Amino acid sequence: MRQLTRPARRGLLVVHVVVSVGWLGLTLGVLALGITGAMAGSAEDAGAAYRSMNVLGDWLLIPISLLSLVSGIVLSLGTPWGLARHRWVYVKFWLTMITTAATAFALRARIDSAMADVVAGRAVGATTDLILAPAVSLCVYTFLTAISVIKPWGLTARGRRLRATKRR
Repeated sequence: MRQLTRPARRGLLVVHVVVSVGWLGLTLGVLALGITGAMAGSAEDAGAAYRSMNVLGDWLLIPISLLSLVSGIVLSLGTPWGLARHRWVYVKFWLTMITTAATAFALRARIDSAMADVVAGRAVGATTDLILAPAVSLCVYTFLTAISVIKPWGLTARGRRLRATKRR
């Protein structure tokens, strides 16, 4: 892929950072709602927490996670960092893929199940999943943010080959 121009790269970087930090904050909100629902003293309070979780899940979780993934891929391919040249970029890519899939298929399904219980007037079962999944996601996103700043681990084997080829 051709390198992005400086203004395009900067604009895309801003989008990527804002969306990624938004995903982290959204996950913190979902975690807070999961804890609130599990600890609620009444069915009405628990229902309100799970309804709020459902709104966030329906309208924000998937689009934000996908936008973070896509902006990161385009940014990596359009800059010298590359997608598979530096270990930290490669780790970010795979962890973002995994967490995006987990959000789309596991967390969303669990939120939908909780919402179905609330609508049917049943107690929401297995609320541990609604706390554990966002807690793990929050730890992963914090780790991703840290490696974005620190940029550890150096080049991949592919990155070393490309660098050696450029020097010749």
